[in-house]
Amino acid sequence: MKALRELCAGELPRLVMFDLDGTLVDSVPDLAAAVDRMLVERGRAPAGIERVREWVGNGARVLVRRALAGGLDHAAVSDVETEEALGRFLDIYADCHELTVLYPGVHELLEALSTAAVELAVVTNKPERFVAPLLEQVGLGGYFRWIIGGDTLPQQKPDPAALLQVMHLAGVSQAQSLFVGDSRNDVLAARAAGIPCIAVSYGYNHGRPVAEEQPSLVVDSLAELL
Repeated sequence: MKALRELCAGELPRLVMFDLDGTLVDSVPDLAAAVDRMLVERGRAPAGIERVREWVGNGARVLVRRALAGGLDHAAVSDVETEEALGRFLDIYADCHELTVLYPGVHELLEALSTAAVELAVVTNKPERFVAPLLEQVGLGGYFRWIIGGDTLPQQKPDPAALLQVMHLAGVSQAQSLFVGDSRNDVLAARAAGIPCIAVSYGYNHGRPVAEEQPSLVVDSLAELL
């Protein structure tokens, strides 16, 4: 795990935190199915997987607002409409996880880090109630000591609060910590927390290359970190 050591002054990190959607799992097919069903029930045309892929990353509420707006700019969508649609989307998504799959290299990296006694955490903007069941479903339930969802704290990424909270719980310094994500929000959160960010090139970054956000390292597969 040479790359991890190089980012932590020659030592393995004591804590590695991971984003979930677009980093560990490809959840867009299930998210798109729930979004499209919500839209159809409201008399609208379905959005489809590729459009939803560009909209995810800022939590369920923003995803729903973008779906209602039909694009990234959702300023014209009212709060009342958002709350009505959000409640229905969450109900639908609670039963829509069968299409979510692990990305290549994820299990191998987590197993290696766990074997090396590195503490692991998930920090995601997905509502917390969906995270643990999803991890169990894809076979990752036993790896993470801490799970922070998008509604666990008042703040969401790109605010660094969740990362700082996990670092405090783990009792580790900035120099002993890493964050792995796929989007601008992840890079900004890690930067604000004062820790390196490894970004995966295959995730969800609103249709833009994540390298543009200038993370500490970009990889095409988490297996590259082994």
